[in-house]
Amino acid sequence: MNQQANNIANGILKAVGIITGIVLILYFFYLIGSVLAYLAIAAVLALLGRPIKRFLQKRLKFPETLAVIATMFIFIGLLAGLIALFIPLISEQSKSLSLLDIDQLKSDLDVLYFEVMDYFGTTKADVDELIKETEIEKSVVEGLDLNFIPDFLNSFFNILSEFSIGLFSVLFISFFFLKDSNLMQNGILIFIPKERELNLVTSIEKINSLLSRYFIGILLQLSILFVIYTITLLIVGVENAIVIAFLCALFNIIPYVGPLVGGAVMIILTMTSHLGMDFSSVILPKATYVLIGIVIGQLIDNFFSQPFIFSTSVKSHPLEIFLVIIIAGLLFGVVGMVVAVPGYTAIKVILKEFLNDNKFVKKFTKNV
Repeated sequence: MNQQANNIANGILKAVGIITGIVLILYFFYLIGSVLAYLAIAAVLALLGRPIKRFLQKRLKFPETLAVIATMFIFIGLLAGLIALFIPLISEQSKSLSLLDIDQLKSDLDVLYFEVMDYFGTTKADVDELIKETEIEKSVVEGLDLNFIPDFLNSFFNILSEFSIGLFSVLFISFFFLKDSNLMQNGILIFIPKERELNLVTSIEKINSLLSRYFIGILLQLSILFVIYTITLLIVGVENAIVIAFLCALFNIIPYVGPLVGGAVMIILTMTSHLGMDFSSVILPKATYVLIGIVIGQLIDNFFSQPFIFSTSVKSHPLEIFLVIIIAGLLFGVVGMVVAVPGYTAIKVILKEFLNDNKFVKKFTKNV
């Protein structure tokens, strides 16, 4: 009897220890989420840069180190070109918003304000009464604090600092991933028993294959949206249509939240591009046409692009991916949503290679 009680107690303690260990590991991963994100982004860049490096080495006979440096400069050049691409857009929107003429901006906004009220059949007195009833104006005045200026500047410089650190970290890690394609694999092999090394190597090869197809699918998805958005904006007559379409299509990298933000940005930029024109006959119809284009693009994306990508690349059901992205978003925010699918795919492959005898794992990873 005592022996049985001891066995039960030991079993409970062992289970509690395992659960505690898993929780601590997950909490540790949560704390170093930014580092994991840097590693994931660097791994993606290395994956995309290997064909360029291979071309420079085999075709142009570059030494390995020089080929890696040239590949990194190509990535940096693409990033710089991407930033430079948006300078005309910012300049044009600055002109549209009359940022250098406050009086003209105020006049244009007043005209737009009265046109919107007239279109919806209300008056300034009704709006003022509504504001008075809800005490919005009072709360805004009471909550006004000039300390927001240094707070804003501090936030801006913090974001700039974090971006700089992140960019440097990603480029630094990517350099060594490109220079030694087996660097991560060799680092992980240190913690893997000798008899399991073959499983790890197989897992990494499968992960590279699946993620390569996934990123190609993402590029296809963004290209389709870019074409649809560009055609829509050109038909409507928005200036810098290609740049705006590219920006809004790029937002779709962030699952579920990105399309909403991209659509809102596209509509806002369309309206500000025609600021000062008649609201009912010009601004509203153009914004409506852009909204229709966005809806068409998202319908094609949701019912064609995404199912195609998930089923043929990462071999997971769209509902399965939806739940994974939501959970990753709750745990790690926007970064978690972006890396959710590649991370989930890697986990499935590893489980299949190392725990294929488990009945649950076998069903869970049967399509991988």
